[in-house]
Amino acid sequence: MIKPAALLALVALLLAAPVAMAHEGNPNYRSVVKGITPATKGVTVEILNFDDRVLLHNTSGKDVEVFGYENEPYAQVKADGTVLLNTNSKAYYLNEDRQGEAAVPQNLASEPNWKEQSKSGRFEWHDHRMHWMGEGDPPALTDKGKETVIYDNWQIPISIGGQKGEVTGTLTWVPLDGGGLPIGAIFGFAALLIVLSIAVFVVRRRRSADDGGDGGESAEQPKKGPVEAW
Repeated sequence: MIKPAALLALVALLLAAPVAMAHEGNPNYRSVVKGITPATKGVTVEILNFDDRVLLHNTSGKDVEVFGYENEPYAQVKADGTVLLNTNSKAYYLNEDRQGEAAVPQNLASEPNWKEQSKSGRFEWHDHRMHWMGEGDPPALTDKGKETVIYDNWQIPISIGGQKGEVTGTLTWVPLDGGGLPIGAIFGFAALLIVLSIAVFVVRRRRSADDGGDGGESAEQPKKGPVEAW
């Protein structure tokens, strides 16, 4: 019989899966870093999960700064590895979700307010400049069956050692092989498993309760009369 704890764990796992997937990139899009200026040994930038996040790693011994959507100071990865975020940058809030729908406080001060994030020398963030933000398909995508360049030169402004520069890259649509199950079908099957598991659990509980109710005498025993003396 399925134990309640195991059933609850299964339900939690399957329900959490779509949430986790929502934080991944879109496998049809491939965002790739093309260049970093000024070219600096020890400063590397890569894209994680297709088109989801940017990872900057600084071991150059120089301060690296990333600028937001209005060219405001957004983040710093210092020479000693300290990572700082400017909570007065709109990017600090907009980068909380993929569609940039997070609320931004009104009247943010123009003076940066730096908040320490880590001392790892690594800064990972979701940047809307390197992925498709539209509701529908990009205008350039006229045939989903062929590889198509969506952005030929996306740009993220930075500075290294006080020298202004940028991270540039490309965004490309890549058709997927048809061999795998669609994500919708996978989660539909997972939902079916949940329903079936609950149904089995309920039926077995009822049967167990019914069996327990018959634990006494199954039939009325004849009443014994008084013992006769011989």
